[in-house]
Amino acid sequence: MVRRAAYASGFPEYLPSQRAVELSVLDSLRRTFELHGFASIETSSVESLDRLLQKGETDKEVYLLRRLQADADDDHSGLSHSGPDHSGMGLHFDLTVPLARYVIANAGQLEFPFRRYQIQKCWRGERPQEGRYREFTQADIDIIGRDELSFDADIEIAAVMAEALSTLPVPPLRLQVNNRRLMEGFFLGAGAHDVGAAMRAVDKLDKVEPDQVRQSLVKDAGLEPEAADRCLQLASIATPDVSFAPAVRALGIEHPLLDRGLAELTAVVEAAADVATDRVSVVADLRIARGLDYYTGTVFEIRMQGWEHVGSICSGGRYDALATDGRSTYPGVGISLGVSRLLGPLIGAGLLDASRSVPSVVLVALPDADARRSCRDIAQQLRRRGIATEVAPEPTKYGRQIRYAQRRGIPYVWFPKPDGSDEVRDIRSGAQVPADPAAWSPPAADLRPSVVTPSNVTEESSP
Repeated sequence: MVRRAAYASGFPEYLPSQRAVELSVLDSLRRTFELHGFASIETSSVESLDRLLQKGETDKEVYLLRRLQADADDDHSGLSHSGPDHSGMGLHFDLTVPLARYVIANAGQLEFPFRRYQIQKCWRGERPQEGRYREFTQADIDIIGRDELSFDADIEIAAVMAEALSTLPVPPLRLQVNNRRLMEGFFLGAGAHDVGAAMRAVDKLDKVEPDQVRQSLVKDAGLEPEAADRCLQLASIATPDVSFAPAVRALGIEHPLLDRGLAELTAVVEAAADVATDRVSVVADLRIARGLDYYTGTVFEIRMQGWEHVGSICSGGRYDALATDGRSTYPGVGISLGVSRLLGPLIGAGLLDASRSVPSVVLVALPDADARRSCRDIAQQLRRRGIATEVAPEPTKYGRQIRYAQRRGIPYVWFPKPDGSDEVRDIRSGAQVPADPAAWSPPAADLRPSVVTPSNVTEESSP
């Protein structure tokens, strides 16, 4: 299970085998992102509070950064509450805010469209619960344009993340897609006075009863009761194909923005059907709103089947104004995978582990204390060829050294001999064969710890 320090809940710590699972997943994500031409960046962990607090909903969740002995008006470190820019500094709670600053700061040195992936820790001061932590890892991909960005980027982002997720040893996933223009056009056509309020109300449907959402649509968005009912009907539409379009038309609402949103969502769903697999299904789900105001077009959410109570493990969408420097505007589309939210519940439930807790493939047995140097030479020969190797800590009886390797999950024990006729044993099968450290290699599957899953982890299941 995920172990948490008693003094700091919400800051998960993994055992070595669990960390091996996380590293395997991160390596798999990197491979897929890079195969599609996304370049890796890493940004500072801190941002100015002015920038972080532009998203008003997070103002109670930002961790402030300052020196322990800093005075309230100390500006020498640039980290105090009122630093040189009078904004102070805080830890970033996502990777989109840093991306916006990064693009503006480096626009003159970047080629657009800029394709970036970023895998980093984030911090958010919210109440810890299953799948939600105060410190967590995110993996983002974004395509950023200068002044304009082709709609094809929306389709590509969905396809790349679907491909990346389909390689992971996790339960089946459902990619839910919607379009903000579709929703805004529908709300405007229905007579909403405050489209933002309508959007936020619908975004709460997974958390509150429909009657409460209906009341909010009437009271906060200014809709008539009958129009509010139509908005709830819109949010109930979910199809695995483009049949959502006639279902929306049947509700009798018209608006030019609605027409554009329907066309865009149709294009995304048609294209996503080509990348859907038995591991990742695609659904047009018209209740997906993404409450953040900067989304302007396509929006995504991904959930684990059987683990819907964890919430969305991946989300994102189109934003036509990620940032501006006064001369150019930088539109983009991106999607963010909550790696900790995805893996934490599965590891905690014992559904994911590694085949061994150490990277070592071989333990070189130690015949006696005088043989330590020659055993180190053997280990170094194996390491030069990419085989992780360690030398036994003590020259005990071979039976004890073998048991030591078993406890650590090391699959092979190397037995050196004075005449150089060494042998290596696969302690799982007991097979022992002659071996030369300059030539012997284990099967490729043994070179790294592998992710071990019960037979039902990739089936639809619940904890």
